[in-house]
Amino acid sequence: MSTRKLVVAITGASGAIYAQRLLVHAANHFDDIYLCLSTQALQVATTELNITLDRENFDTKTWLGKDYPQIKLLNEKDYFTPPASGSFRHDGMVIVPCSMGTAGRIANGISNDLVTRAADVCLKEGRKLILVPREMPWNLIHLRNMVQLTEAGATILPACPSWYTNPTTLEELADTVVARILQNLGVEQTIQSQWMLDE
Repeated sequence: MSTRKLVVAITGASGAIYAQRLLVHAANHFDDIYLCLSTQALQVATTELNITLDRENFDTKTWLGKDYPQIKLLNEKDYFTPPASGSFRHDGMVIVPCSMGTAGRIANGISNDLVTRAADVCLKEGRKLILVPREMPWNLIHLRNMVQLTEAGATILPACPSWYTNPTTLEELADTVVARILQNLGVEQTIQSQWMLDE
């Protein structure tokens, strides 16, 4: 049985809860998760989730509530890591939340850090790349970048939670987006049942 590998990047857009919930659920499906946190992502997590993440002494328990040894934190400026190379095979990359600056750089082939380099590798190698933007409204530059990314092979999955399951907590609401992310990665998730099908 092959090892399932996932690359997750978290940028400085609002919506840290989406990244948090994705990691919790993805840890149940992937053997190795390669995580890249931007400096701005750390700041947003502190503001939105009221936690302090220490890059030098990173532990998943602080953020995710328990230890997940399969989650490996990468240095955002270190290109000598597996996701930076086309020879490294994995099951997909998710950028959640994805800032418009990050999306714009990827759309225009600018690889100035590990996040944009790893995304560029996904596009050139034909691997699954999912961008989860949360910004609104979108200007014309944003829209054109999204079209360009889609034409290049990326999946644009905006952080638009659904309400028909009557979520009662912020976590349940965020999980409606996480469920769609996992489905787009080919994961048989159990967070949310398929529409009009019995659970």
